[in-house]
Amino acid sequence: MDYSSTVEFLFSKLPYFTRDGKAAIKNDLNNTIALCQFLGHPEKQFKCIHIAGTNGKGSCSNMLAAVLQMHGYKTGLYTSPHLVDFRERIRINGNMIPEQAVIDFVETIKDQIEIIQPSFFEITVGMCFDYFAQSNIDIAIIETGLGGRLDSTNVIDPIVSVITNIGLDHTDLLGHTLPAIAFEKAGIIKHQTPVVIGETHKETKPVFEQKASEMKANIYFADQNPLFYNTEVELDLEGDYQQKNVVTVLQTLEILKQLAYPINDFTTAKALLQVKALTQFKGRWEKLNTQPLTIADTAHNAHGLAWVVQQIEKQNYHKLHMVIGMVKDKDQDAVLQLLPKQAQYYFCQPNLMRALDANLLQQKAAEHGLTGKQYTSVKSALKAAEENAQDQDMIFIGGSTFVVAEILS
Repeated sequence: MDYSSTVEFLFSKLPYFTRDGKAAIKNDLNNTIALCQFLGHPEKQFKCIHIAGTNGKGSCSNMLAAVLQMHGYKTGLYTSPHLVDFRERIRINGNMIPEQAVIDFVETIKDQIEIIQPSFFEITVGMCFDYFAQSNIDIAIIETGLGGRLDSTNVIDPIVSVITNIGLDHTDLLGHTLPAIAFEKAGIIKHQTPVVIGETHKETKPVFEQKASEMKANIYFADQNPLFYNTEVELDLEGDYQQKNVVTVLQTLEILKQLAYPINDFTTAKALLQVKALTQFKGRWEKLNTQPLTIADTAHNAHGLAWVVQQIEKQNYHKLHMVIGMVKDKDQDAVLQLLPKQAQYYFCQPNLMRALDANLLQQKAAEHGLTGKQYTSVKSALKAAEENAQDQDMIFIGGSTFVVAEILS
């Protein structure tokens, strides 16, 4: 197979959460363990940092990767989902896995796919581990896909575990309360392995402390560290919410220093001003145009969009245009009640089976005092917004990672 047919095979033949939702999720690590065993346990051949959390995983992962890369480490980075190209999920020093490496991996394990019956995500995790091991990386940043305890990535033995924050998302899979979700995320805490908690919350703190105690793991609450009080770090990633994420990153770097990694502040500061260039990171408060100001952001749950709405309120504009689409398995009411009522809305649906019908989204939005028209596609919604907006207006594109992905593609 060539590259396009190989990727089509992965998307079409395997259970895929983006398409199939909950039905694609396995409730154990058996498939990943079997894949790793077949591949010769590549996950044991490199050092890594494991990152979970409701929001901020991608930002923290890319910031850490940029810093380590700038310090001279050959750095692997595994994130999900991708926005434009499948290969975005697996990068080394900002470069995506080559097309031929994807083809070769799938050819190697094709027979095992029939035997093991893995999901799309399980295959990509195996591909990531195999590629990183073969490439002799120095360290990898591994982001969980969903949850932590039963996430396919949770077969690694990291040098640091990181949990960014806890919010209500994927409640049908992870639980309907913050402590229940925290319990799932805490599953990445390993024996005698330091763990960083990005944001302290009274309901989740005892969960993390209990798990850390069981694992005899030193626990660090980044936002409680006096070193970082009132810290304001210069970043190339825009959005005030990134200052929360960078505190998590700085605490993690402090632990790496304790582990004898020669991290210095000058190189760290330099890297944090070049995250997008170093890792090819996209989709977080990304400015697509200046007149009118056009921003895209992948925040897709109430916890993340609350930060985004605060950021929108700080902008200077005459009129606000919101291009919004969502997926069916999100808490739409929790999101819609946050969105600004004075905006003009352009309701759309991304091109996937999990997408919430634009007509239904428009009806739900009306219940929350949000008014606008529905459109047959994301791009037609954006086109309408651009036609209606004046130079001094603002256009925001979001509500779902997949809405932003269609625009960036």
